[in-house]
Amino acid sequence: MTEELQTIVDLIRYGASRFNAAGLTFGHSYDNAIDEATQLTLHALHLPHDLSPVYGQSRVTLAEKEDVLALFLRRIEDRMPAAYLTGEAWFAGLSFKSDARALVPRSPIAELILGGFEPWLGGREVRRALDLCTGSGCIAIAMAHHNPDWHVDGVDLSDDALSLAAENEQRLEVRNTRFLKSDLFDGLQGEHYDLIVTNPPYVTNDETDALPREYGYEPEMGLRAGDDGLDLVLKILRDAPLHLTEDGLLICEVGESEQHLIKLLPELPLMWIEFQVGQMGIFVVERHDLVTHSAKITQLAAAREGKTVAAVAATGSAGAGLF
Repeated sequence: MTEELQTIVDLIRYGASRFNAAGLTFGHSYDNAIDEATQLTLHALHLPHDLSPVYGQSRVTLAEKEDVLALFLRRIEDRMPAAYLTGEAWFAGLSFKSDARALVPRSPIAELILGGFEPWLGGREVRRALDLCTGSGCIAIAMAHHNPDWHVDGVDLSDDALSLAAENEQRLEVRNTRFLKSDLFDGLQGEHYDLIVTNPPYVTNDETDALPREYGYEPEMGLRAGDDGLDLVLKILRDAPLHLTEDGLLICEVGESEQHLIKLLPELPLMWIEFQVGQMGIFVVERHDLVTHSAKITQLAAAREGKTVAAVAATGSAGAGLF
């Protein structure tokens, strides 16, 4: 059946058709079957990801074809994200190692990094920046790479994620980053930043439970964030002013939970960013606005934490009754 596949383009077209027929989900770096088939084909052929289309008609050997088709089959049968199959994901123009220790790099924050965070910074000087919930380290490392005069900290609670971030730090040879273990801001006492960027977990419980198989390979702690997806975001909004300089800026991704945040805090002046592909659930907020509305934010965060504590206590009591 595959004897007629002779060129690179043949394989890419065939892979895309197979992926669509299999009903795969695309959402990890690439959002369509053709781009993902291209990524897997070029990886299997040991060719650069940005290979010129002029090579598309190049013929492949039988052994090369078998390697490509084997990778296609794994993608279809295992439903593993392509970035985990290749071990690589591109973000803000940089190649990152990607595996199941952290989410696949895919945030639209990459566009902000490449644009120098303008017009949101408004020309203000950044000396220190923080990537909260750094995961693979992609945001912190990309900020540091494109702004070599910045000192960038990356923070995460996961030891696995931090080990991957350290490998990416070495892979990309950045020298102006520091990675720390911390539960959000808990381990950052006395640290202050001109810019805090965060892509925290923001997927609701119902949405997490219904995610396609591809997302099951990623660490759930990087996705699940309560009934409305805002369990961590509210804590970040509450505590960020303690770690921002006087005219500091917070940029936060909340995805589809944008609607819930607007309902909870309609009075908080959040600036929602328009990207090349439209609005993507990422807001910018000034420190002084967070301070102005701190009472309401603190109240909401405390209520959320109270529910969490009560749930844990109830679970503990129920468990004690089993023995």
